[in-house]
This record gives sequence, structure tokens and C-alpha cells, in this order.
Amino acid sequence: MGWGDLGAFGEPSKETPNLDQMAAEGMLFLDFYTANPLCSPSRAALLTGRLPVRNGFYTTNAHARNAYTPQDIVGGIPDSELLLPELLKKAGYTNKIIGKWHLGHRPQFHPLKHGFDEWFGSPNCHFGPYDNRERPNIPVYRDWEMIGRYYEDFKIDLKTGEANLTQLYLQEALDFISKQQASQQPFFLYWAIDATHAPVYASKQFLGTSQRGLYGDAVREIDDSVGKILQHLQQLGISENTFVFFTSDNGAALISAPRQGGSNGPFLCGKQTTFEGGMREPAIAWWPGHIPAGGVSHQLGSVMDLFSTSLSLAGLQPPSDRQIDGIDLLPVILQGKLIDRPIFYYRGNELMAVRAGPYKAHYWTWSNSWEEHSKGIDFCPGQSVSGVTTHTQEEHTCLPLLFHLGRDPGEKFPLSFASEEYQRAVERMSGLVQQHKATLVPGQPQLNVCDQAVMNWSPPGCEKLGKCLKAPESDPKKCSWPH
Repeated sequence: MGWGDLGAFGEPSKETPNLDQMAAEGMLFLDFYTANPLCSPSRAALLTGRLPVRNGFYTTNAHARNAYTPQDIVGGIPDSELLLPELLKKAGYTNKIIGKWHLGHRPQFHPLKHGFDEWFGSPNCHFGPYDNRERPNIPVYRDWEMIGRYYEDFKIDLKTGEANLTQLYLQEALDFISKQQASQQPFFLYWAIDATHAPVYASKQFLGTSQRGLYGDAVREIDDSVGKILQHLQQLGISENTFVFFTSDNGAALISAPRQGGSNGPFLCGKQTTFEGGMREPAIAWWPGHIPAGGVSHQLGSVMDLFSTSLSLAGLQPPSDRQIDGIDLLPVILQGKLIDRPIFYYRGNELMAVRAGPYKAHYWTWSNSWEEHSKGIDFCPGQSVSGVTTHTQEEHTCLPLLFHLGRDPGEKFPLSFASEEYQRAVERMSGLVQQHKATLVPGQPQLNVCDQAVMNWSPPGCEKLGKCLKAPESDPKKCSWPH
């Protein structure tokens, strides 16, 4: 979902009343970022509190490439990483993930091996349907074992866009919350729905109800579900003891727009890019009785902060044996403070840009290659800013492109290199970059090797269902990441 997909952020159709109410009752973060312009690395960052270049969710196969975890990926979240649910267990929390995991699908990367107690959902995106000979359909898990596959046991109608997955995910959430409340057990729920990822889907009662087509139908169903979850917490009498945060894993995918793509509001480009449209996210914090209603914060925030903030809420310290990039947002949320900190925009193994205060400096620009663009792959449709939305990788290390995002949120007017404002801001940025790079220890890249033999041929539980498939011979190769 994009920054511009919610009424609270200015979406003109005003079709997200529940999320808008959540914002009115809580705090809206206007300057909140993902840690990567693509799904898997940003999820790895959320759960580890660390940049993907540290936790291994990047590739070194080519410069500044977005990489993720399709089902032929060999890597996944390393055992050496400490995930939020693993740490919350120490404070007695029961942890559940509902929806998309995306941190590796091979058995050693299973979420229940990394701190989660329960799982209902899938290791990969709902791409397909596949023929189960060249490529298997994606499994859906309940805890340790698969219980079916997308398009077979869990229907997604690509013609109509109908699927009841969001309703299944909603019921799982409500049941889990009820169970934990009944047992007086503290809990962490990671509700990772994916209806707004192309191919977009919505359940029957939401189809055709939006001014925005099928994508809008999916957003309306997610909005309705969030409303039901918050209402459930209130009815159970635990809303004042439950911290809830809503955000996205990257900007709206404009490559699938306008039919299956969302809105990034006033920002440049979308998913896959390190322009604002690719990495600035809708974000709402809700905690009745603690967060003053109607708050709006300009704190520079990141999904990695949810790691540190959650640990703080649970009375735990972040691990001291590694670099944690997330900060504790509780002083911001509860006391309205502003913490001075930079935002680093990475694409693969390259630091593309840095934000500090209202300024953003681009050290590299690239939307996508001319070759890909000529095939109709466009991450910035209808948007072209000369020298900024480049189709070749352009280095600006010596003279970074500088924008004042307060005056120019669309990154259309670079500041003059000769201006005093430019000199002052870039001097500060250079110091932040030097400090960051001096302490950076890149993790072992997990997204370099692909092998068709590791795909979801025979996931745990397939025997009981008669859904085991024969894997081809192992043939590991370097993954190709064109973007």
C-alpha cells in the first residue's frame, strides 16, 4: 500500500474510515519509511531492527539491485539474526504471524524456528497459478505443516479478483486475540496481509464497492478488517493494554497501476525505487489511554523502529552484540518528542540516498534500465524529472542531488549546488554517511543463489494431503536481478 492510499493521508475517495478513525484516535506519522523499496528485505528489517545490508537480505550479484525471496531462492533469514518474536519470548509473549512471511521458505527459515509460536499463511507471494511441473503452486501453512496450496485449496479468481483470504486472515487474528485474552497471556501478532499486492484480490462482499476499482476494493476490505480488530480489542477490554501499529512494507507498485496499483500521494515514483514514493509509508500508532488522540508527528521513522519500540514496551533491552538501526519511538509517541536521526535509503548493496531533517541527498539515482523500460516496466509512470528519474545508474557522490522535502515533497527541484543552503546541508550529510560507512559490517548476502530444486515441491505436511511433487535435480545458479 502507498502513502496516498488512506483518507487520513489525503486519498480523495475517502474509503478508509476505520484507518482514518485509527489515526484520529492515535498518532499519524507523516515521515515514516520502510528500510528497502522491496518486500522481503523490508520485512527482514522490521523483524530484526537492522538494515537489509546488515541482516543479509540483499544481493551482490550486480550493483544496486532489488532482490527478494521468490520460491527458487536458496537463502533466507540467517540463524545468527535475532528476530523480535525470539526476544519477546523472554518476556513471556506468545507470538503469531498471519499472512506473508517472505524471509525464506526452506525448512530452516520457517517462522516457528525464529520465535513465532503459530503461523497461518504463506512463505511467498500469491503468484500463480503454476502447473506443478515446471513450478509448484505456493503452499499455505498452519504452524509447521502446509494445509493446501494457493489456486487449488485456497482459491484466487484472477478474472474477477475474488478471494476470501483477507477474511480468513481476519478470523485468525480475532480468534488468536480472544485466546490470548482468555488465558491472560501477553501476545505479539504480526498481521501481514497481502491483498493489495498484484494480483489484487478481495472477497465477494467488497468486489465492485470502491471508486478505485479492484485495488480500492482490496484496500476497503483491509480497512474494514483493521476496524474489526481494533473493535475486538475494545470489546475484550484490552485496548488500553495493547499497542497497535499500521504500516506498509514498501510504496505502492506503480508498475501494476492504474488497475492494480495504489497511490503514493505527492511523492515521486513507487515501489522498487529509492525515491519517496518507493519508501515513504502510511503509518499510524494506536494505543487508547496512552497516545493522545489526533496526534501528528514529523518524526523521521522507520519500520526498524518497531523492533526497538516493541522491545521497550515489553521491558526488554535490544541486543548489545550487534548494530541495531531502529530507535525507540515511545518518547515520540507518548511525549511528542522529536529525535534527530538520519534515514538511509538502500537499494541492494548501495546506499542510494540519505535524509536528515527536511533534506534528502541522492548519491545514486536509478529508476530502471532502458532495456526494462522499453519492455513496458515503469516504476515512475507519468513522472519524469530530468537528471533524477534516470534509466542508467548515475553516481552523484561528489555532488549529491539535494532536495528540501518540506518545500518539494515530489523531488522535482534540486537545490542549486552553489547555494549556501546546499553547502550547509550536504556538509552535514557527508558526515552522517562517513560515520555510517565506517561502522558498516555487511552481512553474508542471502539473495545471490537460486535453484529450482528448492522450490515448494514437497513442503512439510504434503504427504498427508497427497500434494508432494517431484523436485528436479539441483542446479544452483546466480539469481538474476534486473532492477
